[in-house]
Amino acid sequence: MPLLRLNKVSLAYGHRALLDEVELDVHRGERVCLVGRNGEGKSSLMRVLSGEVRADDGECWVRPGMRVAYLAQEVGMDSHDSVFDVVAAGLSDLGELISDYHHAAKLLEESDTPANLQRLSDLQQSLEAANGWQLEQRVETVLSRLDLDSDAEFHSLSGGWRRRVMLARALVCDPDVLLLDEPTNHLDIEAITWLEDFMGEFAGALLFVSHDRAFVRRLATRIIELDRGQLTSWPGNYDDYVRRKAEQLETEARHNALFDKRLSQEEAWIRQGIKARRTRNEGRVRALQALREQYRQRRKRAGGARLALDDREQSGKLVFEAEDVSLAFAGNAVIKNLSTTILRGDRVGIIGPNGVGKSTLIKVLLGELPPDNGRVRRGTRQQVAYFDQQRDQLNTEKSVMDSVADGAQHVQVNGRDRHVASYLRDFLFPPQRLQSPVSTLSGGERNRLLLARLFARPANLLVMDEPTNDLDVETLELLEELLIDYQGTLLLVSHDRAFLDNVVTSTLVFEGDGVIGEYVGGYTDWYNYSKSRAQQSAHEGQAAMAKAAPVKAATTKPRKLSYKQQRELDTLPAQIEQLENEQSTLQATIGEAGFYQQPHEQVSAVLQRLQDVEDELEHCFGRWEALESGEG
Repeated sequence: MPLLRLNKVSLAYGHRALLDEVELDVHRGERVCLVGRNGEGKSSLMRVLSGEVRADDGECWVRPGMRVAYLAQEVGMDSHDSVFDVVAAGLSDLGELISDYHHAAKLLEESDTPANLQRLSDLQQSLEAANGWQLEQRVETVLSRLDLDSDAEFHSLSGGWRRRVMLARALVCDPDVLLLDEPTNHLDIEAITWLEDFMGEFAGALLFVSHDRAFVRRLATRIIELDRGQLTSWPGNYDDYVRRKAEQLETEARHNALFDKRLSQEEAWIRQGIKARRTRNEGRVRALQALREQYRQRRKRAGGARLALDDREQSGKLVFEAEDVSLAFAGNAVIKNLSTTILRGDRVGIIGPNGVGKSTLIKVLLGELPPDNGRVRRGTRQQVAYFDQQRDQLNTEKSVMDSVADGAQHVQVNGRDRHVASYLRDFLFPPQRLQSPVSTLSGGERNRLLLARLFARPANLLVMDEPTNDLDVETLELLEELLIDYQGTLLLVSHDRAFLDNVVTSTLVFEGDGVIGEYVGGYTDWYNYSKSRAQQSAHEGQAAMAKAAPVKAATTKPRKLSYKQQRELDTLPAQIEQLENEQSTLQATIGEAGFYQQPHEQVSAVLQRLQDVEDELEHCFGRWEALESGEG
């Protein structure tokens, strides 16, 4: 039995149907990723599921007693409340009481007056009467697991930390169904990998929207796609979906071509007029009318974005040369003794946690910020195009058209004069959107508009600060192809691991205390190198310890095992092998198409057995280690 179900749900805005009698079942243990182009209605579907928006028709059903929590794509709240208050509000009525108790306890620490003591005592009694102690502890636990400062003011936090607070707010009610809309937006790579680990252990049902392909690949057990108002389910992982979707589109294109050919033949026949009437083939005429209606109702897939960069004029061979560059703010080192050379055609990724100084590094290289020490030498003939993470280059009061052409009717693109309307169609802006103010655009539309503005100007040095936020996968992959073919120089700040791997040729990585390491390749190359280096350091440390204490190692003998313990040790390898084989079989079963369409009892039994096998394996490895060391 599903936890959540949509039955023939429809939703439209104006004349456009976002959802057209869609159906969906979500079961416990599933991790379902919702994909689709920007503007298809994914966030609207999530709001229907969360209960924020009422569908025009159909039924949205949640199993009685199930708790549903929702993390929206945009963190719209700008509260002056503390992080503790914002998170506790996820507990509805008891949240305010728990917040009051938390503040009263803090106040008593500062001033232990009789009034403060009485206030805390009254709140304790209220919490006890409402059985609220367990919930208060849950708030503290969630704050600890997400590494959140409970006393920080919410409005003072960065976008990434705000999303983490809102995630805590969603988790604190211990939901059975968790709805996450673009959870990785504004999170750094460390936070994204933490979220992957956390979501991988979530026991309920997870339904999430994400364009982060690495995130989807690691988490999703099923893909559902919203395309032209229809919802389709694709069991299996993300790569299975990509392959099968391409096959489906190819088949659809063939069928449409055959249909169009038949319609064209029938239209030619009817235009013969007299001959058609003479044959009096009324059945054929009615069939033609049916074909026309079928063509009219066919759901046409919107065209894809077309991106092109004007990089005809080359810069000098040297783009940047930094020598022992250092910069600090308030005594904290942001850049320490950085020396690097960037040449024409290099594509350099910049990796590091939020707030570490990635944008500052760009400003130092571009000459917008002088270093405290060292020097930066810049090359000649540089034409810089800057994609800003905060989209500050967009005036929200201007129209879409004026944002690109500054009031003109034409733009010069690759030396060719183009009308703004035609140019913006390449970025999926229809004519009726050209006079819309920027303030009405979604996050993905603003990103596409900023790309259109950027690419309308010649550039041989492209600086992109988080360009992938809010872009759908199709536009992301198109942007990747564009950057791979780009002949100029690229500086790319991104937390999208797949995007970095596919685009950059080297990386500058913030490694702490202002130290910036330089590595060949993308994110995965740096990660694998760092992992192997850490393992090598650990081995060297163990070898040094063993060498430093040879006498102790020689004199400390393991205790002799009893007969029963020796028998247990002898049988453990075979037992572990058997459990590992069963684990592999169960994991393959869960990954099969249609697994979650089975009766709930069968699905739960398989998932529970997998958990039991993993627990047994952990116990066996622990016993093996203990017996090998002679501890019994």
